[in-house]
Amino acid sequence: MSKKNKKRHSAAKNVPTETQVQSEIKVTSAETVGTAAEEAHTYLQLILGFLKWFAIAVAVGIVVGLAGTAFNIALSFATEFRTFHKPIIFALPIAGLAIVFLYRIMGLSQDPGTNNIIKGARSEEKVSIKLAPLIFIATFLTHITGGSAGREGAALQIGGSVASPFGKLFRLDNDDTSTLIMCGMAAGFSSLFGTPAAAAVFAVEVTIVAAAQYSALVPCMVSSVTAALTAKFFGITPESFIVKGVPVFNTEAVPDLLRVTLLGALCAGVSVLFCYAIQSGGKLYKKYIKNEYLRVIAGGAIVVVLTLLIGTTDYNGAGMDVIERAFSGTASPIAFAMKILFTALTLGAGFKGGEIVPSFFTGATFGCFFGGIIGLDPSFGAAVGLLAVFCGVTNCPFATLVLSIELFGSGGLPFFALAITISYMLSGYWGLYSAQKFHQSKLRPVLYKQNK
Repeated sequence: MSKKNKKRHSAAKNVPTETQVQSEIKVTSAETVGTAAEEAHTYLQLILGFLKWFAIAVAVGIVVGLAGTAFNIALSFATEFRTFHKPIIFALPIAGLAIVFLYRIMGLSQDPGTNNIIKGARSEEKVSIKLAPLIFIATFLTHITGGSAGREGAALQIGGSVASPFGKLFRLDNDDTSTLIMCGMAAGFSSLFGTPAAAAVFAVEVTIVAAAQYSALVPCMVSSVTAALTAKFFGITPESFIVKGVPVFNTEAVPDLLRVTLLGALCAGVSVLFCYAIQSGGKLYKKYIKNEYLRVIAGGAIVVVLTLLIGTTDYNGAGMDVIERAFSGTASPIAFAMKILFTALTLGAGFKGGEIVPSFFTGATFGCFFGGIIGLDPSFGAAVGLLAVFCGVTNCPFATLVLSIELFGSGGLPFFALAITISYMLSGYWGLYSAQKFHQSKLRPVLYKQNK
């Protein structure tokens, strides 16, 4: 086997065989339930478990919802302030110094970010409550000074971190604490983006691809809905986009289905490029600049210089305004590539924030431009691109399907589903989160390997 192939398969070394896993699975069916008394006992356990998790999930949803609401308000202020005070971008290197200093004095200089939350959701690592205020402040500093970063990824960290102390409060074991972290993730995502169903499915699906812990689905859904309602109570409006030119799904839609197939396949390639750039950015910085303070100064300075050279601030911050323009049918041909570059330079240098909204930006602008070229309505192309790239970078097809309905309605679902599943398959085993694990191959139902 070549060195390249050995490296490609190295992540699979510690993965158990399919036979080993199947031997550990306990199957409960109608044939194994037993007597009426046993059935009654089982049902009583289900009721008590439901009541227990309903109460815990509501509590987590309220607390994380409050944190998410404050985070949303802070980032909205940061975006508005930066928009009207453009020279603040020159403070980006200084903000970077503050971020590195804060993480160092709190003992989290080697913080793995969202990967830590994902491992916590699998009971593989402890999640520190210190992460919540740190990522809150660090993301605020990144956004207000013009770094290219998102917010939902940071919200996952806030949610998981804020939820973690509930484990001791309710005396939960490791398995239940795993569910608790997922509840926090769902609530954090939901409170910021206003898509509770997609947030709940995402939290369950992202930890282990193709092996979702459905026992966590009800707690995550309750927590997610509660957080969304909490955010709404304080005036936070859910994200929504108006999509034009959605084709009618009938026998005459074959040409459009073929165009969507092509766009979905291309978006898979864009998602791989996105993940590769995000991962490579950090590696290159560390290779050439060993000191983390110098690294963040250099990264901040590069982003400032690039912003001045291109003469626009479209690629600073989250870029929700550019996403909205894409849905109105306008996108620069290079917008998707520039956002990937700016995000890789920002996060790789040590600034903080999420990767999800930048992936939305990348997908929407690419889909808008290329969709128009191949004959789709640019607005519809933006919707297809956003969903396909998001699925490609997160490996969460079911969460993305639910997201498509919450954001765009069900009218274009057959087209969206086609692009989403194609992107999921063709994006391979790349992803934003190295801690993510694949339970099965994307080609056949066998155990496979850990994410790249």
